[in-house]
Amino acid sequence: MIDVLFTHSYFLRFDPKEYKAMMPYPPLGTLYAAAYARERGYSVALFDSMLAEREQQLLGALAEHEPKVLVIYDDDFNYLTKMCLTRMRDAAFAMAEMGKASGCRIVIHGSDATDHLEKYFSHDADYVICGEGEHTLGELLDHLLRGQGTRETIHGLAFKTEMGIFRTPRREVVHALDSLPMPARDLVDDIQYRRAWETRHGFYSVNMVTTRGCPFHCNWCAKPLYGQVYNSRSPANVVDEMVQLRDTTHPDHIWFCDDIFGLKPGWVSAFRAEVVRRNALIPFKCLARVDLLLRDNVIADLRDAGCSTVWVGAESGSQKILDAMEKGTSVEQIRAASRSLHEAGIKVGFFLQFGYPGETEEDIALTFKMLRECKPDDIGISVSYPLPGTKFYDTVRAQLGEKQNWVDSEDLALMFRGTFSPDYYRVLHKVTHKRFRMWQGLDVLKAWILRPWKIDPRKARRILAAAYHRLTLPAAERRLHMLAGR
Repeated sequence: MIDVLFTHSYFLRFDPKEYKAMMPYPPLGTLYAAAYARERGYSVALFDSMLAEREQQLLGALAEHEPKVLVIYDDDFNYLTKMCLTRMRDAAFAMAEMGKASGCRIVIHGSDATDHLEKYFSHDADYVICGEGEHTLGELLDHLLRGQGTRETIHGLAFKTEMGIFRTPRREVVHALDSLPMPARDLVDDIQYRRAWETRHGFYSVNMVTTRGCPFHCNWCAKPLYGQVYNSRSPANVVDEMVQLRDTTHPDHIWFCDDIFGLKPGWVSAFRAEVVRRNALIPFKCLARVDLLLRDNVIADLRDAGCSTVWVGAESGSQKILDAMEKGTSVEQIRAASRSLHEAGIKVGFFLQFGYPGETEEDIALTFKMLRECKPDDIGISVSYPLPGTKFYDTVRAQLGEKQNWVDSEDLALMFRGTFSPDYYRVLHKVTHKRFRMWQGLDVLKAWILRPWKIDPRKARRILAAAYHRLTLPAAERRLHMLAGR
């Protein structure tokens, strides 16, 4: 028998697009919470939903460990969890009910539970942790398992009473992130993750995080857990973890899944120096803002620290749309950052967002122009997604119907009245990918013609893909024009 069984509600199997991509990462936020509970003296175990086939497998873990408390602690650092996909919500409901039937007290943490308390309490949740979770969970476990304090005095907690839902005052976030223990990676089946990565991609990537929160004001971005704050680990503490990974897990690559990597002035430079000093260089990718990349010597420091890819929230090639989003960046900064990253030998990924209110075909054309000129190495495409607590949500709230969340990441439903129909944006997603892959292949072909002795055989597939997309693009574009009313 153990004190706490941890799990989370993201099943890769239930997300067809991501399952096909097969780039699984352990639930980092869950592992931080488990490490904190263990440091506080509680015995813990993990049922990792990421690579599980179905919710019912939790029953085996419940029978094996006989936990007193089941904690469904969703990973705050997984952007798909932040999107509150309904398939994963249903999984959380099912696991909560299984845990309750097994005699556990049920604790849930996550963005979706914070926004929809009543739904979770109606599916056997006893407590919902609102906001940053470790300290609230620790105090709640002290109350439940050691009889210490009262639940009403635990900040950041919600529970049901005879009078309805009671929510305690918001908990102050952890500012000194170095004080938290390293994530409990020993609870994860490292062999299973390594096999998935090496079978599909030929290398093994693990995830890390250096910060929590974001201070910027993009009006579609929800911040239900940390609020409008930003706290950072020290470079030395981050490299401590990299050294630990280097000596135990032996990854080929790291995904720094921060909302923004290296925001604090001087942080990236200090990080680079620490990586070099301790021989901890491991190729990595991260997310950054284009305006911050153009400061000082940031791009060179990223390169020297081992950065191979930077993803940026480009969103749109129209300055009008960027301003409407209150993004705080410019199209020219996107161009300049892309150019500088490529010159430094760092790949660039663009996150794009279509469907923001007021976006026209002219704005979409500007996004295509930006793609063709900046030549990012990869793209990720979404449509504007209204999440509770955002200014954007408040703007379109009256237009929302019964469906207010996607089922999975491939849903792409536009859930408010956009310029065009939801089907238009699904076809636009396809057209954008086809144009992008066609342009990539053409660029490879041009380089091959000019310098045939320097062609990379691994890129030859891009030429074949470009031919396919060139043949199938006209039909997709005709469908898009028809949906636009032309």
